[in-house]
Amino acid sequence: MIRFDLVTALPDLVRSPLEHSILKRAQDKGLVEVAVHDLRDWAPGKHRQIDDIPYGGMGGMVLKPEPLFACVEALTEAHGPYDEVIFLTPDGETLDQPMANQLSLTGRLLLIAGHYKNIDQRVRDVLVTREISVGDFVLSGGELPALILIDAIARLVPGVLGDAGSALSDSFQDGLLDAPSYTRPASFRGLDVPDVLRSGDHGAILAWREEQRLDRTRTRRPDLLPDADAAGEESP
Repeated sequence: MIRFDLVTALPDLVRSPLEHSILKRAQDKGLVEVAVHDLRDWAPGKHRQIDDIPYGGMGGMVLKPEPLFACVEALTEAHGPYDEVIFLTPDGETLDQPMANQLSLTGRLLLIAGHYKNIDQRVRDVLVTREISVGDFVLSGGELPALILIDAIARLVPGVLGDAGSALSDSFQDGLLDAPSYTRPASFRGLDVPDVLRSGDHGAILAWREEQRLDRTRTRRPDLLPDADAAGEESP
């Protein structure tokens, strides 16, 4: 079982995706636990202020250190040490499948979803143990990246997916993209499922899928195949 504690200024924004599909079933089975925490619960004063203008005069607002320190310290005291305290940020290390695989072996993760311009650097220096980005672009906050991270990790927990081998054949698990998928009907509007997939020859099917995976990766993500250019030059 893995537990996620998600700290956010907008708790209502993240609750709905956690209440549907695989993430809901994973929680119902007791394999995954996700607790959403409103950062304002740790903000001092009657106005529960969590942000302020940044020093130096740049635009935007910055999440204050006091509520974030109070929140992380309270959650650590209540639940014990976390394997990682993760801040979702565009300048973090880019999330990939090996990272998700590694994080799925942990037991407790605390995720900080920043909002507005940034969070106070002192939080990052003292509390955060890992900074993760979901891509080279900027969103309005860290809530959606946090949900992406939770989903990517949770589906790898044993028992979460109905088919235990499904995650092992996903794109990126071995550095390649996945092969095309087909289902019934065998023929639809003149488009037919490849004969090999209906042949019952498991060896031939595996060979076809491997060929398709290599071709799709070479076409769509050649950066995943460092020798793709050389291989292409040698091909007739």
